Amino acid sequence: MDLQNAWNVALKDFKTYSRKPSVIYATVALPLIVGVGFPLIINYSLHRTVKGLSAAAAPGLMNSFSIWFLVGAAIIPTALASYSLVGEKVQKSLEPMLATPMTDGDILLGKTLSSFLLPVAALYAGSISYMALMDYFTHGVLGRYYYPNWDIGAILLAAPFAALLSVEANVVISSRMTDVRSAQQSGALIMLPFVGLYLVSELGFFTLSDTNLVILAGVLAAVSVAMFFVAKATFQREEILTRWR
Repeated sequence: MDLQNAWNVALKDFKTYSRKPSVIYATVALPLIVGVGFPLIINYSLHRTVKGLSAAAAPGLMNSFSIWFLVGAAIIPTALASYSLVGEKVQKSLEPMLATPMTDGDILLGKTLSSFLLPVAALYAGSISYMALMDYFTHGVLGRYYYPNWDIGAILLAAPFAALLSVEANVVISSRMTDVRSAQQSGALIMLPFVGLYLVSELGFFTLSDTNLVILAGVLAAVSVAMFFVAKATFQREEILTRWR
């Protein structure tokens, strides 16, 4: 693989995304909700005069909210990754790229980079806002700064690998679909295991401890690498050029 070719594909995608406000909104909406909305909920709950949130219960709720950075990591790349191939096909900009001497690996790596970097950057920006606002709102009640700590550190370690798995799965789906809506609907299914993981942890059937999150990060990394090679093996350039006409 030629890294310069892959980066050129990613740069081309960044320009395309900048002209698609709906794609940008879909990328920043969830980090904004978690990074700003959830701290405001904590602040409101702490200052309610009737049945307000106690100082003892606040850290548990803050930890529960922070898991949405892991769930969101699987959700956020869906819009970009599902658009990556089929969207370009619809816009008639895919054929010129497929006709170049770039290898399938160059193209897929470039698509992976463009669909991975923006969501992860938005996610980390949201996490900084989340920690800063949470500390601002809870310092007076807890008597200390709660963030940063190892709990959210483990979540932010696993989150990029969840995003990478989502990207690879959606690139595979996008290469097999013929319209953007179908690709996005099918690609959104990747979020279900992560939503399920959140629910079972909240119900007490599974603990998202620091150790379990590090193990999860390793598993997600291995599966993501495998998915990249699956995408490369199933990417049929000639079929895309002929069947999608």
